[in-house]
Amino acid sequence: MPAAKKQINIQKHDAAMRTDQPQTPGLTWYSPRKTPFQVAGLAWFAEEGLYRRMPSKPARPLPQSVDSLANCTAGAQVRFRSDSKRVYVRVRLRGPHGMDHMPATGQCGFDSYTGPVGAMRYGATARFKLTSESYESSVFSAPENQMRQFTLNFPLYQGVNELEIGLDEGAKTLAPAAWESNGRVIVYGTSITQGGCAARPGMAFTNILSRRINREFINLGFSGSGKGEPEVAETIAQIERPALYVLDYEANCVSTEKLRETMPEFIRILRAAHPKTPILVVTKIRYARETYDEAALAGRLERFAFQKSLVAKLRRSGDRKVFFQDGSGFLGKDFDECAVDGVHPTDLGFLRIADGMEPAVRRALKG
Repeated sequence: MPAAKKQINIQKHDAAMRTDQPQTPGLTWYSPRKTPFQVAGLAWFAEEGLYRRMPSKPARPLPQSVDSLANCTAGAQVRFRSDSKRVYVRVRLRGPHGMDHMPATGQCGFDSYTGPVGAMRYGATARFKLTSESYESSVFSAPENQMRQFTLNFPLYQGVNELEIGLDEGAKTLAPAAWESNGRVIVYGTSITQGGCAARPGMAFTNILSRRINREFINLGFSGSGKGEPEVAETIAQIERPALYVLDYEANCVSTEKLRETMPEFIRILRAAHPKTPILVVTKIRYARETYDEAALAGRLERFAFQKSLVAKLRRSGDRKVFFQDGSGFLGKDFDECAVDGVHPTDLGFLRIADGMEPAVRRALKG
């Protein structure tokens, strides 16, 4: 008879794999809703006080899927300065981890970075049980007190009902350094924009770009639901202080015809509200399927040609602040090695997307 199978207990053999209960004596807990903390990446937060990416009561009803996914906190950040040696988060989520191809740390976790924009360094990632809807976890620990700038990145694919930040008792806490400009970079797109399937929040490409470009980034990626609807464009056009719109929603259009129907109108709505704000149209990355499916390749090339011609047409008609960027080369020659499922990037894929998109964003910001 075959020997009975025994489950391998990784945590028994490797302490680094354990999800230990946090030891939090000597901490003072703060609400990020109060100064000197700054919540960034949520355009309606100052007005509504909700960890939500779209307004709770929009002027025009949003598509149901967009309204639901707006509760995912992709791109949201808390920024502050402190000399605390420890930073903890106490979190109450809208639900537990529930994805089979995205780590819980990316879907439901927080991570931290320290330092100024352009020189940020990773700190740590929250750890918690997979079934948890509430947790406490360390996101930073250092051997000595030192005034540091902190950025905490919110979960990508789950909502946050409540958040508290734990710092050492008596630690000084100050407002974060100011942005280079108060103009916001607003990125509208798909599940890839939202951050699927990054291993932790800081690896979503909008968060990577926010560490390099000293502006507030607004992540409006809607998984399977960034389809260019006019009511969504009208809502996005209400966001104050737009410095740049990035449109990267091709992958959610089921056909070239759907893209032809939605993109000119989407751009028209944004342009009517903000005549001088640059608009950057970015085509989709390559999916692994293109290596063996000629129809998939042909469809992407057709949509690529349409978007390129649309931008050229708008520029010829006098709109010199609309720009085009080919995204098909972002992942490189080994593009099929950069995704968890042939579509959604791993951290390697997101890093390459950010590397490819950064120069285009910087050029567009300069107009």
